[in-house]
Amino acid sequence: MNIIILGGGFGGLAAANELRANLPSDVNITIIDRKDYFMMDLVKLWIIKGTRKFETSKRPLQSVAKKGIDFVNEAVTLIDTQKKLVRTATKELPYDYLIVALGVELAPEKISGLSDNGLILYDLEHGPRIRERIVSIKSGKIAFAITGMPYKCPPAPYEAALIIDSMLREMGTRDSVSIDFYSVGPITLPAAGPDVSKQLLDMLESQGIKFHGSCKTVSVEQGSLKFEDGSSAQFDLLIAVPPHQAPKVVHEAGFAPQGQFIPVRRDCKTQFQNVYAIGDVTNMLVTEKIAVPKAGIFAEGQGVAVARDIISQIKREKSDSVFDGKGGCFVEMGDTAGYVYVDMFADPNPITRLDKPAPEHLVEKEIFEQERIRKWL
Repeated sequence: MNIIILGGGFGGLAAANELRANLPSDVNITIIDRKDYFMMDLVKLWIIKGTRKFETSKRPLQSVAKKGIDFVNEAVTLIDTQKKLVRTATKELPYDYLIVALGVELAPEKISGLSDNGLILYDLEHGPRIRERIVSIKSGKIAFAITGMPYKCPPAPYEAALIIDSMLREMGTRDSVSIDFYSVGPITLPAAGPDVSKQLLDMLESQGIKFHGSCKTVSVEQGSLKFEDGSSAQFDLLIAVPPHQAPKVVHEAGFAPQGQFIPVRRDCKTQFQNVYAIGDVTNMLVTEKIAVPKAGIFAEGQGVAVARDIISQIKREKSDSVFDGKGGCFVEMGDTAGYVYVDMFADPNPITRLDKPAPEHLVEKEIFEQERIRKWL
């Protein structure tokens, strides 16, 4: 029996560990990932802040071997759902169950001039560069731009703005630097609803960060954002969230048309037998207009739910395991953090809540990271 998991992020690691803890050793569990390490995206903000370094925050995915989980450090080149096999550059692996947890790819090239004139918030290589620019800036305009939706870790760009605000205040340059936030969305967190979005807006405005909604960026020139309505905004430093897309191999396998993510319901089953999809690579609708946000905590929950369904099938037990839609994200600012709690499938409507910033939430954020590293790796 072979279970293959494509992707060693939140969802993939959560699923693999749940499977291994509940299945006999003759069931082979394999994670395939082109990266050889795991590191939470939240660490990228700490790299900008200067409290972490990439080298000391990443953990080798090969560590799963000590738990009886195989790891293949190669990119997936083909998913053949007819023959039930996965190919990498050097291997061809058959599967009985397949979990697709490949995440998203950043596509800054979809916005003309973005790569040449801005820094990408989610790009690991850009984190130190963003920090260098913040530390050296004495005056001018910083612009944040969310250029496409959906995007992963919805509160993260706002966290970055609030963290950078606190950095500038510590350095004594904040009064000479403006921070403006431009989003393609009409409110700060559309998936969280108007109330939480208003609370987040109040947090931004309390620090002098101006939010501009419904600004669809169509191109970027040196020092200037160009919007669909013909207006523009000037900047000295642009920090952007680029459009996201599903990996090419997902479209080639027929999971979803080009430009779309894999559609799944709460059981995370795809249209192919014994094939599941979890995490950022999916589109799980809650209503016609609202989907489960692309965030690690939800990928984790989906991974556990799928693992339990597979365990039940292998043990020939009845299964009713579905993703519960519950989770949350921290909103860090300076030496405190707020917490957004979400219950996406609450009846009759999704429930969202933003707890006020407090030092204990920042401690909880670090505990959140460390607990999962110890559990999964």
